[in-house]
Amino acid sequence: MSAIAAPPALRLGERHLGDVEMLRVGGYAPLTGFMTRADYTRVVDDMHLADGAPWSMPITLAVDDETAATVAEGDTVALLDQSDRLVGHLEVREKFGYDKRREAQEVYRTTDEAHPGVAALYAQGDTLLGGPVRHAATGPTGPFPEYRLTPAELKAEFAARGWRTVVGFQTRNPVHRAHEYIQKAALETVDGLLLHPLVGETKGDDVPADVRMRCYHVLLEKYYPRERTILAVLPAAMRYAGPREAIFHALMRRNYGCTHFILGRDHAGVGNYYGSYDAQHIFAEFGPHELGITPLFFEHAFWCRACNGMATTKTCPHEPSTRTFLSGTAVRELLQANQPLPVEFTRPEVAHELVAAYRRD
Repeated sequence: MSAIAAPPALRLGERHLGDVEMLRVGGYAPLTGFMTRADYTRVVDDMHLADGAPWSMPITLAVDDETAATVAEGDTVALLDQSDRLVGHLEVREKFGYDKRREAQEVYRTTDEAHPGVAALYAQGDTLLGGPVRHAATGPTGPFPEYRLTPAELKAEFAARGWRTVVGFQTRNPVHRAHEYIQKAALETVDGLLLHPLVGETKGDDVPADVRMRCYHVLLEKYYPRERTILAVLPAAMRYAGPREAIFHALMRRNYGCTHFILGRDHAGVGNYYGSYDAQHIFAEFGPHELGITPLFFEHAFWCRACNGMATTKTCPHEPSTRTFLSGTAVRELLQANQPLPVEFTRPEVAHELVAAYRRD
């Protein structure tokens, strides 16, 4: 009788390593592992887990056919990072197939493989392994360890500062003037601001996380009240799922102790796949207290040359011709073209860091 081969160890990519860390620290609560069929199906269909809890994005572990053939339900699979360091074990409760095109249409609202989230979905294996994850690591495992504060650590810091209300801000970009404007508007109504940039996997043309972190430092040091702001990082990967990801980002910030969450124009969007305010409208699909966090909606902010400052259509009476609209995309395009960043785009100190990082002689 031939020996039965042991289940393989799985070497995880950056996205799944981020998922494992988020599961370990409680950032994905109530999830404790990769989704089994019941949770996956209901999340895709109606943005809830099988038990009815709100959740908008599949958190799954896909493997190719060759790997799937070596894994059986009931197996325990070792999870490794790219250096073959053990990060955890997956107890395989279920092994199942899934419909990628259906997931793409429901979650990303498109089946177009030019969409980066859809492309990542189509590229992954055809079998999902679901079950709880037992974690090997006990501390920060990625870059910026001093800023990888867990939900428990952030909640303790909020309590130590006496903050009862905290607004979270998600970003994968440097903070430009429009971001600063809506952050400070939100800060007028709560006790503290958590600037919580995502530092997991992003698109290749996004500003690298180390450059962004330098920008956040100089901005917070010079233009924000230190006693009312905290900088920490989010290890999760970017999905670019627009409305669905806005809910996902809000739920994660709830887990990190935020009571409020900022949503501006085209949150988590990419290209022209989503309407400007679709990521705000989706919150109406949930009950008033279902998510456990209060969304704060903001109009698209712009620099008005007549006002000589930031404004929105709610506060500015001047003609559209006076307005300069800002976006992370516009900033990246200027940097990639080796062009200076105007003062109405971002603070000079932030512009200095960005230009230095992108300068081509």
